[in-house]
Amino acid sequence: MPNPWSRPIRLLAATAGLGFAALAGCIAWVRAPARGRIVGEHNAPRVPLALVLGAQVYPSGWPSAFLRARLDLGKRLYDAGRVQRILVSGACDAPEYDEPKAMRAYLIRAGVPAADIIVDAHGVDTYDSCVRARDVFGLDEVVLVSQSYHLPRAVGTARRLGLRAYGVGDESVRARREPWISGSIRDRLACVKAVRDLLSHRPPAVDR
Repeated sequence: MPNPWSRPIRLLAATAGLGFAALAGCIAWVRAPARGRIVGEHNAPRVPLALVLGAQVYPSGWPSAFLRARLDLGKRLYDAGRVQRILVSGACDAPEYDEPKAMRAYLIRAGVPAADIIVDAHGVDTYDSCVRARDVFGLDEVVLVSQSYHLPRAVGTARRLGLRAYGVGDESVRARREPWISGSIRDRLACVKAVRDLLSHRPPAVDR
């Protein structure tokens, strides 16, 4: 007797296969321009500005470990003369979650002059941060700073938007195994949205 479940199982398997293929295609397309553009901090090109991408801020206003690591890396690039200024970009949905405000305060506390910190309070995601860096802040060349698993998508997105973008990645929080792995998985899934944003030329959520 034929198995009544065989056809649904084959259909489910085919659908899953197509889904994985589509995801793999999105990941490859978004990341392709980043090849050869992600470098170590000591090999970073000398450009006017580093773009530090936002991440979680605690209700106290203190940056999370992942965000502190990004900011520390941005400061090291600044101290080494690799960049002249730092652009901090993130979301400011509520006072207790104001990423750019927390990022600016952290850098000032670390010794970066306030005059050398530029704040983008409307970088709600990687795509918006990159578009606004180009259109609002007038950049054409930038070093992106984030965790290393994020950089292929971030640099690929920036370069597809026409920026001469490079990436310098943090590895110091890799020891936080669970958030690192979950972040890596989410970043790959986010390539689907990145494809949609890039192909639609979506304007930033707040464009001013």
